[in-house]
Amino acid sequence: MSEEQAVKDALAALGTPERAAGAASFFKTGPGQYGAGDIFIGITVPEMRRVAARYRDLPLQEVEALLQSPIHEHRLTALLILVLQYARADAVGQTAIYDLYLRNTTRINNWDLVDSSAEYIVGPWLKDRPEKREALARLAVSPSLWERRIAMLATFAYIKQGDATDALIVAEILLHDSHDLIHKAVGWMLREVGKRCGEPIEEAFLATHYRTMPRTMLRYAIERFPEKRRKAYLAGTV
Repeated sequence: MSEEQAVKDALAALGTPERAAGAASFFKTGPGQYGAGDIFIGITVPEMRRVAARYRDLPLQEVEALLQSPIHEHRLTALLILVLQYARADAVGQTAIYDLYLRNTTRINNWDLVDSSAEYIVGPWLKDRPEKREALARLAVSPSLWERRIAMLATFAYIKQGDATDALIVAEILLHDSHDLIHKAVGWMLREVGKRCGEPIEEAFLATHYRTMPRTMLRYAIERFPEKRRKAYLAGTV
């Protein structure tokens, strides 16, 4: 039995039909929804993290095969393994993981898959490379919803270090995106800019854009502000 199959068997032992049904509804798998057709077997994230830790040395070829699975929890576990491997890898290994990640973005096709991995792989790999902004901008204008979200979430790695520069560049590119999941991601990252890099930096961005940005994005961005300040932004009177 391959190690990839061993991971699938370990996950199969943990699933429940009740959790699978709940997850299928929560992650919008109905016709026409953003997760249409995805399959769940009903495993919690802590359980998947434990399986990922047990198989953290799974060869990259088998991790990539696991990422091709139609089952959502298989793909998330594959990504959790990649995150663990990236943190321990040398420069050559990190590049191999980054390349694997970007050639499989069609399999990183729901918000939890993106949010569990982009800031730990894409963000760190690009950090000190001259092509960083070009790569992030290319993802940010992709026709793929998930690549656009990867671009935004990758910048969380820099926000956590107190650097808002790339987050604000990507946020501006995505400012008028048509999808609610991008509105939420941009608003969330703007909120984190305020929290970790300073509210003046966030508010300088908002001063230029808050009147035209989508309402959901604005609500997420100002969530931590005092109530009076939030109401002023929502009323357009800042």
